[in-house]
Amino acid sequence: MTQRLNVAQQSPELFKKFLDFSMTEAHSVIEEKIRDLIHIRASQINGCAFCLDMHVKEAKIHGESELRLYHVAIWRESNLFIPRERAALAWTEAVTKLPEGGIPDELYERVRGQLSEKEISDLTFSIMAINAWNRASVAFKTVPGSADKLYGLDKAGLN
Repeated sequence: MTQRLNVAQQSPELFKKFLDFSMTEAHSVIEEKIRDLIHIRASQINGCAFCLDMHVKEAKIHGESELRLYHVAIWRESNLFIPRERAALAWTEAVTKLPEGGIPDELYERVRGQLSEKEISDLTFSIMAINAWNRASVAFKTVPGSADKLYGLDKAGLN
């Protein structure tokens, strides 16, 4: 696969502002483990090879088990995720896919049973950010692993 263009080079001001947004989002009230899971799940749904590769490596560096990483795609059937993580994954899928008619009240109430309103808000911004990165990386065919050294992802030992 050949990358089409580099958005950081072509639109440096916009890239920097969006990166700043993403860095702010990374310090939200949502714990790192859940952010890793939702970044992986949204990237799977959106078919973003670059982001999936990146976030699996980040999760591994953050101490996530390989088995849980394998199970993200089948989280509903897996017994490896706690209710809070399941709520975050369900919310991620709904916000990423945006079902016709909007997100059902039942799902919102289920998520609200596991996360505070502030956490739901911060989680939604995290989902918005990864979906935007996914769209840029898919549109411009960003090569998986191409930024590993830059982001320190080579430390994951998954090359």
